Amino acid sequence: MTTQATRPTTGVSRTAVIIAQARAREHARPDRLFTDPLAEPLVEAVGWIPVQAAGRMNEEHFVLRTRFFDDCLRDAAGAGCTQVAVVAAGLDTRAFRLDWPDGTRLFEIDLPGLMAYKEAVLGVQGARPACDRTVVTADLRDDWPDRLTAAGFDPGRPTVWLIEGLMMYLTEDDNDRLLGRIGALSAPGSRLALEHVNRAYTELPDMRAVHERLRRVGASWVSTMEDPVGRLAGHGWRAAVTPQTELARRHGRPVPRLTDPQIVGDARMWLVSAERVGAERTP
Repeated sequence: MTTQATRPTTGVSRTAVIIAQARAREHARPDRLFTDPLAEPLVEAVGWIPVQAAGRMNEEHFVLRTRFFDDCLRDAAGAGCTQVAVVAAGLDTRAFRLDWPDGTRLFEIDLPGLMAYKEAVLGVQGARPACDRTVVTADLRDDWPDRLTAAGFDPGRPTVWLIEGLMMYLTEDDNDRLLGRIGALSAPGSRLALEHVNRAYTELPDMRAVHERLRRVGASWVSTMEDPVGRLAGHGWRAAVTPQTELARRHGRPVPRLTDPQIVGDARMWLVSAERVGAERTP
C-alpha cells in the first residue's frame, strides 16, 4: 500500500502517471507496439487522471515515442552498451518488460517520493526485473553523478542513456549542465536517446490549455531546443532526429496530429538518438 505523500499527484511526477496511462491503453490493444503489463497497476494505485483534448491527441505520440526509445535501447544493448541509465525514470518499466542481454545493468534515477511509490507498487505486483536493476534517488538539478557512481555505475563502461519527457521541464542552463554531466560519465561507444520540443511547438494553439494545467500543478515547460543535432554536437554527440511521420509509417499507425507537419507546420517534438564521438567539455 502507498501513502498519499508518496503518490505522484503533483508536478512533473503527475505527468509520469499520464504517460503510464497511455502505455496501459496501448498494452490492451491486440496490435500493440509494445507490452507493458505493469503500466495499469502503476496507474490504478493512484487513480486515472483525466486528460484534455491535446493530451488525448498526444497519446499517439507517447506510444510511438515509447516504441522508438525501446528500439534505441535494444539496439544499443545489442551493440555492447549493457549499462543503461534512465534519467528521470518516473514510472518507466523497461527494466522489467524488455529482453536484456546477459550482464545488463540498468540504473533508474529520479526523485525519492516518486521512486518510493513505484517500488511499493512493483512490490505488490511481485515484479522481477529482466536485468540487474538499481534505483538511484536524486534531484537531477543537484550533484547526482556522485550518487550514481556510489551505486555502482561504471563511467568506463559504454552506457546508453535515456532522457524521456524531461528536458522541457528544465531550464536551458540545467539542460546544458545535465548533458555535460552525462557526457563526463560516458565512455567511448556510449549512446544517448532523448526528447525535446522547439518553441513553435510550445506556441501551438492546441497546447494553450495544456500549458495552463501544467502551470497549475507546478510542472511548466521552461525550455526549448531549436537544433538538437547542433546542440548535442557541442556536447560531443553525433545525433540524428527521427520524425514521427517515419515512425508512423514504420509501425502502421496514423501520424499524431500535433506532430504532423501538414497540420502544425514548423512545430516539432524531437525524438533524438546519438552516439558518443569525442571528449566532453567540463560540466
